[in-house]
Amino acid sequence: MSSPARSAQSEALEVRADLGRYRVIRRNGSVVPFDASKIQVAMTKAFLAVDGGTGAASARVRDLVGRLTAQVVETLERRQPGGGTLHIEDIQDQVELALMRAGEHEVARAYVLYREERARERAQKREASPASAPILRVRHADGSEQPLDLERLRQVIGEACSGLGEAVSVDAILQATQRNLYDGISEAELFQAPILACRVLIEQDPAYAHATARLLLDRVRREVLGEPATHAEMAQRYPEYFKDYLRTGIQHELLDPRLAQFDLDRIAAALRPERDLDFQYLGLQILYDRYFLHVRERRIELPQAFWMRVAMGLALEEIDREEQAIAFYEVLSRFEFVSSTPTLFNAGTLRPQLSSCFLTTVADDLDGIYEAIKDNALLSKYSGGLGNDWTPVRALGSYIKGTNGKSQGVVPFLKVVNDTAVAVNQGGKRKGAVCAYLETWHLDIEEFLELRKNTGDDRRRTHDMNTANWIPDLFMERVEANGQWTLFSPNEVADLHDLTGQAFKERYEHYERLADAGEITLFKRLPALQLWRKMLTMLFETGHPWITFKDPCNLRSPQQHVGVVHSSNLCTEITLNTSDKEIAVCNLGSVNLVAHLRAGLPGQGLRTEASADELLALVDTDKLARTVRVAMRMLDNVIDMNYYAVAKARNSNLRHRPVGLGLMGFSDALLALRIPYASQAAVEFADISQELISYHAIDASADLARERGSYRSFPGSLWSQGILPLDSIELLARSRVAGVDVDRSQRLDWESLRTKVKGGMRNSNCLAIAPTATISNIVGVSQGIEPIYQNLYVKSNLSGEFTVVNAYLVRDLKAADLWDEVMVNDLKYFDGSVVPIDRIPEALKPLYANAFEIDPQWLVEAAARRQKWLDQSQSLNLYFGQPSGKKIDETYRLAWRRGLKTTYYLRSLGATAAEKSTVSKGVLNAVPGQVKACAIEDPGCEACQ
Repeated sequence: MSSPARSAQSEALEVRADLGRYRVIRRNGSVVPFDASKIQVAMTKAFLAVDGGTGAASARVRDLVGRLTAQVVETLERRQPGGGTLHIEDIQDQVELALMRAGEHEVARAYVLYREERARERAQKREASPASAPILRVRHADGSEQPLDLERLRQVIGEACSGLGEAVSVDAILQATQRNLYDGISEAELFQAPILACRVLIEQDPAYAHATARLLLDRVRREVLGEPATHAEMAQRYPEYFKDYLRTGIQHELLDPRLAQFDLDRIAAALRPERDLDFQYLGLQILYDRYFLHVRERRIELPQAFWMRVAMGLALEEIDREEQAIAFYEVLSRFEFVSSTPTLFNAGTLRPQLSSCFLTTVADDLDGIYEAIKDNALLSKYSGGLGNDWTPVRALGSYIKGTNGKSQGVVPFLKVVNDTAVAVNQGGKRKGAVCAYLETWHLDIEEFLELRKNTGDDRRRTHDMNTANWIPDLFMERVEANGQWTLFSPNEVADLHDLTGQAFKERYEHYERLADAGEITLFKRLPALQLWRKMLTMLFETGHPWITFKDPCNLRSPQQHVGVVHSSNLCTEITLNTSDKEIAVCNLGSVNLVAHLRAGLPGQGLRTEASADELLALVDTDKLARTVRVAMRMLDNVIDMNYYAVAKARNSNLRHRPVGLGLMGFSDALLALRIPYASQAAVEFADISQELISYHAIDASADLARERGSYRSFPGSLWSQGILPLDSIELLARSRVAGVDVDRSQRLDWESLRTKVKGGMRNSNCLAIAPTATISNIVGVSQGIEPIYQNLYVKSNLSGEFTVVNAYLVRDLKAADLWDEVMVNDLKYFDGSVVPIDRIPEALKPLYANAFEIDPQWLVEAAARRQKWLDQSQSLNLYFGQPSGKKIDETYRLAWRRGLKTTYYLRSLGATAAEKSTVSKGVLNAVPGQVKACAIEDPGCEACQ
């Protein structure tokens, strides 16, 4: 046997060392150990049926069968990572998929026909001698067994389906559950079986996502309370349980003992058990897996206790702790505002690291470099996302006075940073994540661009960290003019690092003259357009480095009087000053925009054009103002309650007190308002919704300053001069030859607010839009400002695989009597796109166009309208369904001209986008698309939210 064949068979038979966690339920109800070799045998027989002995004996077929078997096993493990039982039919479904994906259609057809023939034989045998239903027993933890209480199982499923309408079938869930039961099943598997059965049905109707969550909730209640409890019983159980939970958490040193000093009767009475039913399956599973506190792997938190723990943790130093804790709990538990992931992880605990992002500047000496790497490790340990400014570090070949040698440049140190992020994960809860920034004039920039390539010297590659370009306006002007660009080593032009706008331009041109005169010898000159094209090429090919703009970040910064913004953060929405003495910190949370729309929204017609007054009338502005006010208080409290692993971070945060209030659910809001993302109405709604949030956030910070005092570096800031984010656009425009081409209209009473903020602000920065990759999943809304990814797809994250269905589309298709099994199959086949499906009315297709079907210029235009209201930035992904060099170039130049501060990932579809999946009756259809260059849920996104 050839070595490739041997390796493939070894891969198939030794795919995982822990396959003993899995067992297989046969059709007769018996349970046998999982054996990957049987999959291999079944595939080989299918090839034999088509090719005969010669084909099946070939090395190619043996190798292919080995690889496909490994793929099947990997898929089964990914879908059920914790182990357990697998039904034989599910395994055979995956075998079909593997054969189809490999292009072996004739073999797959033979395998399908074989399954159908065997199914007919079994049916005939059942008709000839019908068997009585077997009596199943459940094995308890103590080893005892009792008959399965089928009626109790039906009651649990029935309660989960209560109030969800006719679309959800108790019988369908029960039947699917029973298929996965066997004699001697453990209690744990019995509780999990209806969850696994129900989640498969989510693609049929989004309401099943709520039913699945409630079935999971039943299991969580059993684990937390130690006994079963119905939802109806929880109204009485919650208050008593909550007090016990606090005692347990304090006893095991998980919770701050000060939580016990609250008026617990008042706090417990404020809990709202009915809000447990608002979760969808994905959100509750994420909370269970990664957020709920546990003692020796046993969860001790129920959902409302979790929200209240966060609220109490943020209210510990309030004068009226109970009143504020309840106010915080209300916005959290109603999904109106959600704090960022570090705050949810750690609020109310003994180590409350609540901040999301940390930005550092790395000094140009060995002590400074390794101090920065140590800071990265400490900050990452406690769940912080990192952005490092590496521009001061001298370039490759530059002179080192202390050793009389030459520097190896930035890249070798970035390799160490990369490996540190891998080694020090975030509290064991998620991957460490860091982004390195480098200015475009740095002599190492060309090698920096290639850090994420899969070819070349691996010692000079960083496969696990993010990178970003920090681009001055002068470079973009040279690109526009097709001019030359000069690269320098920062040890010879050190002041460029701290200069912006016109001052940077004058000094940079001075150094170019020195280079021309021979007074600077270590430099390189090249066409600016050549470097720009390489930037965009690497961005498309590797997803990095991201494109961010230095001058808009600085010239519009409220804090330019006390420092310079040298980089953004891990997700490109934070723009705060850093230096060798200060590590910038940002504290994040997001308003759920769709939760603040008025009732009685429009019917079937689409809105592609709308006036500002019409759009304002669609938003519950009073409710939004209340939510933002509470949210800003919570975010300000984070600064004082926070645990700081590094002193430079604490000093900076207490001095400037920046926060970043963002939003999520923007796409959901558009769908609710029936506004296509690719429309002028969407651009106007982006403008008006951000204006509302920004106005109330700034107003709330000014009020907090009157209550608590202004932040220490307030004097001299743009705020102190009455210059608001909208006004700062002019500062940027004056520094550019072509100005800034963006609409500057306004609707609210900003003049009164200008006068108010001159009297003081509590926070140096108030606004930043993070990706919300995880918290939006928790509350079941679209991420941040993202367009629809797909209308039906399978989402993979650290909690497993989850079917995601666009509930708004299902609602519209039901109204048109078009939602049926055929439509589900069509959506799966076309990767969740409605465009190729003839049955869907043409009028609906613009509303449900996915991210890759929208011209990315619409994303830029909407972002430009938001940017005028933001004192920081926004995580803006750009999607290209049919990318070309010209289109990418035009889009990023437009982003610069419109005055955007930063962009995030460039996302494009790979050449092969469809993964096939079986549905009922053996029909093969597509499920999730694959995205080139990055994952839809990137670990970096989670580091913020």
